[in-house]
Amino acid sequence: MTPLPVRETVRNARVLVVGDIMLDRYWFGDVERISPEAPVPVVRVSRTEERLGGAANVAWNMAAIGSQPVLLSVVGDDEAAASLDTHLASHGIQSQLYRDPALSTTIKLRVIGRQQQLIRIDFENEPGHEALAAKLADFESKLPDCDVVVLSDYGKGGLKHIERMIEQARDKGKPILVDPKGDDYSRYAGATLITPNRSELREVVGRWKDESDLTRRARQLRESLEIDALLVTRSEEGMTLFSAAEPFHVAAVAREVYDVSGAGDTVIGIMAVMLASGQTLQEAVQWSNKAAGIVVGKLGTAVAHPDELFE
Repeated sequence: MTPLPVRETVRNARVLVVGDIMLDRYWFGDVERISPEAPVPVVRVSRTEERLGGAANVAWNMAAIGSQPVLLSVVGDDEAAASLDTHLASHGIQSQLYRDPALSTTIKLRVIGRQQQLIRIDFENEPGHEALAAKLADFESKLPDCDVVVLSDYGKGGLKHIERMIEQARDKGKPILVDPKGDDYSRYAGATLITPNRSELREVVGRWKDESDLTRRARQLRESLEIDALLVTRSEEGMTLFSAAEPFHVAAVAREVYDVSGAGDTVIGIMAVMLASGQTLQEAVQWSNKAAGIVVGKLGTAVAHPDELFE
């Protein structure tokens, strides 16, 4: 029997995504003068947009190529949460959002003038323990029906119980992919793969002198955390997979970089879908690299569509 093409196999990929979600808002306008009140540009807003951000953007990247993500997260009981619900439904993403009345749903507002970001304004606080505990119980109940787990950590408090989640997923034999945050990676111990970018990795292992030094530091980190693999995204240098085998490097896709916002979400999202659909680690890295090359050519958080990725 002829194997199905990847475009078809990803449709059966079931990925459970848990983490910090946010609403990305964009105000677009023209800049024609400087404010008389302060030396800042005046933007005359002509258009606004909303997009899924954080873990919701991870799920959006998966759904955009035809897979079946399930999203768990905590939001406030506010207008932004209702807007997230609407956008998730419009993209066909199955979600379970826990309302915490004490929480303000995270919003990142970007003001764009002449196609350049002028300022970003963040609205956020951390969820309460009660909402997080409820998410933990539902996380365990959904594990049997998923192929891969993604834990998307943006440091907003939505993954306070990440150690327990990793333990539960390991007990069920599920691969666990983590997009890390901060300089304490001990909380990710036992995961299958983590996906730091170059600067995030430097925070944890220090600066490396050359490739062999980087390989040594990556091996030490993998062994100390007991993880299978480390995928380091390296901007214009491409990305490198460090595992028990020799390092596997792929060069950056040659294209103009317009906006790197959300590229890490694309990488881990496509990695998870490809692993869930039967691709090897190295094959998944190549697909993720291609998808990232597509989204950085777009403004703001964005996704790669099937015709772009598979043709």
